[in-house]
Amino acid sequence: MHIDALIEGIPPTAVYAVVALIIGLESLGIPLPGEIALVTASLMAVKGVVSPWGVAACAIAGAIIGDSIGYSIGRKGGKPLFEKLGRKFPKHFGPSHLATAERSFQKWGMWAVFFGRFIALLRIFAGPLAGALKMPYWKFLIANVLGGVVWAGGTALLVYKVGKKIEPWLARFSWAGLAAAAVIGGLSFWIMKRRAAKTHAKMEAEAAAEAAAAKEPVND
Repeated sequence: MHIDALIEGIPPTAVYAVVALIIGLESLGIPLPGEIALVTASLMAVKGVVSPWGVAACAIAGAIIGDSIGYSIGRKGGKPLFEKLGRKFPKHFGPSHLATAERSFQKWGMWAVFFGRFIALLRIFAGPLAGALKMPYWKFLIANVLGGVVWAGGTALLVYKVGKKIEPWLARFSWAGLAAAAVIGGLSFWIMKRRAAKTHAKMEAEAAAEAAAAKEPVND
């Protein structure tokens, strides 16, 4: 069963817990579709099934708590933990994924945790890798809280507000309105991620340039 179908099929009171759990596990380092869970619950809020503020609050809590647990695990396990995960789950924790995330952390420090919320690869790595690289916890906590509030809370409320604008369509043309809500919700989320994606691309370009410069032979 897909995550969206699972969330839509459970009692409304359980939606909050499931959204927090999925986002928390993803933030901890387990590759789960946190974005889909968040958008699905936000669209349910448009229909009045759940509270948008409740969805936002649970999503924020899951993001912050999950990342904090991931940080503790990474700090205790260190890089050997990622090497072990890379052997078991090469699709998500392969050497290339780890190298990309590590370069981002070395270049941007705590801001990699913040922007990592908006990028699937870094969202999985952010907490554990910050711990493994011994980032001071107070820096991690600030970036973790800010990122969780902006990404989880911002996405939930933005999708809800956009969905309310087209709510009359949902009443008259249920299937067409639902499709429109999904498209517009995805577009809203994409707009939020765009700036973070540009920052990530800049980080990668600068890291690649530095690596190329380091490999160039020095002329006497």
